[in-house]
Amino acid sequence: MFPKILLAVLLSYLLLPLQAQTKDADFTVHHIPDSIFSLMQGRSYPQGCTVPRSSLRYLRVKHVDQHGRERQGELVCHQDIATDLIAIFRALYEARYPIERMELIDRYGANDDHSMRANNSSAFNYRHVAGTRVLSNHSYGRAIDINPLYNPYVSGDGRRVQPANARPYAQRSQAFPYKITKGDLCYQLFKQYGFTWGGDWRSKKDYQHFEKAPNKGKH
Repeated sequence: MFPKILLAVLLSYLLLPLQAQTKDADFTVHHIPDSIFSLMQGRSYPQGCTVPRSSLRYLRVKHVDQHGRERQGELVCHQDIATDLIAIFRALYEARYPIERMELIDRYGANDDHSMRANNSSAFNYRHVAGTRVLSNHSYGRAIDINPLYNPYVSGDGRRVQPANARPYAQRSQAFPYKITKGDLCYQLFKQYGFTWGGDWRSKKDYQHFEKAPNKGKH
């Protein structure tokens, strides 16, 4: 009896690191691999991009959709928020918080509208704020959009909704899947890690959008 118990304990001990490794393998941070950078060039990383490749990280995270189906997601962000995002997405996954899709925006030609229409969550994309010459915080990989179709951008007067097919979801009193609300788990986690939410903005609202400012004097 004793040898059997000892063997069971030993096997449990040996398997623990493997189980931990499997779990960690679902939430990883990497320097941008050459294959990914090749995909980004001319898309989210256009010619003339002033953000150093070395400042960006490639993340792979597991998530679930509203039906509970597990999916492997990927995104690119700034190195300063990479570990924050890993912690946030691990907690969301463990709570079964639904995120429909998380693919590199390059798979949509780096077209923000196409990505939003597909309800694709993404982060880095070197681009200007719509209608301006000001670089978006997405340009530095310091902003992320979550379930954007169901959490649209809404102008202060309510006339402009992005993406355009998200107008039904601009009515935030309605109940629908993938909706981010103030106080829900997604909101709480991002706030806990020092992000601001576009849904808290005073006039215009960007319900999909979370961003984290750099340390003073740093991009």
